[in-house]
Amino acid sequence: MMDAVVLAVAAVVDVTNFLTASEASKKALKTANLLKTLTVNSLITGESGVGKKSLAMYILPDAPLLDASDFNRLLSTLESTKEIIITNLENSPNIKRIVESIRLNDVRVIATANSLFVNEYVDDLFSIKFDIPPLRERLEDVSLLIKKFIKEASVLFSTSEEFNTKDFKYDLSDNSNSLRRQVMVNCLLQDIKDVELIAIMENYFLEKMGSNNDYKNLLYLYEVPLIKAGLKKYKSQLQLSDKLGLNRNTLRKKIADNKEYLHNIGDE
Repeated sequence: MMDAVVLAVAAVVDVTNFLTASEASKKALKTANLLKTLTVNSLITGESGVGKKSLAMYILPDAPLLDASDFNRLLSTLESTKEIIITNLENSPNIKRIVESIRLNDVRVIATANSLFVNEYVDDLFSIKFDIPPLRERLEDVSLLIKKFIKEASVLFSTSEEFNTKDFKYDLSDNSNSLRRQVMVNCLLQDIKDVELIAIMENYFLEKMGSNNDYKNLLYLYEVPLIKAGLKKYKSQLQLSDKLGLNRNTLRKKIADNKEYLHNIGDE
C-alpha cells in the first residue's frame, strides 16, 4: 500500500487540510459543507488526530478557537462573539455553565469531542452530530496524508521529497498525529550524517545517564537497532553472527537479553 504514496493528491481540501480519499472522509466533508450553509450548532466527535479541528475551522473559518479546558477565557469569549469553535469539549470543568452561556449569548458553536463523550447538557444544544472514524478505518486517506507530511518535512528540513517506503510500517495509534511524527522522523533520518546521529545520541545519553551501571543499561540502544537491521539485511541469525564476528550463541544471548525489543525475532 505504501507504493500509493506516489499517487496524485486529487482530493485535497485546500482550506481544511482534510483529505478525502475514503468514503467516510468524503461523507464528513459533505456534512461540513452543509453546515457552512446553515446556522445550527454542531458537535464533531472522533479520536485524536482524525481531523475534527480541521473541519471545524472549515465550517467557521473566522471564528475564535478555544479549548474547553480554558474555562474562564471561554466564558469571556462567549460574551463577545457570535460564533466560536470549542475543542475538546469533554475537558470542560463545568459544561452546564458553558451551555448556559452559549444559550444566553446566542452564540453559534461548532464543537469537537472524543468519540465516547456523552453529556446530558449538550444533547439539545447540537442540532447536528457526526463522528469521524479513525484512520485505521479509512486507510485510503493514509497515502495522501503521508504525501502531505513528506512535503511538510521537505520544507522543514530543506530536503528532497524522495521517501524510501521500503519496510515502512505506518503508525496509526494516534491517527494523523502519530503518522506525521513517524514520517518526520523517517525523513530526517534518511539523510542524517554520522556526526549528526552521534550528536543526537550524545544529547540523549546526557539525559539518561546517572546510575552506577550506565554502560550496561544503555547498551541496548546500540545492540537492538544493529541486530534488527542486520536480520533485515542478512535474513538469518547464522549469517548475521558471521557478519558481526560474533559466536552464534553470543548473538542468541543478546537477542534474549533484549527480548523486550526483539520479541518477534525467531531462532533462524
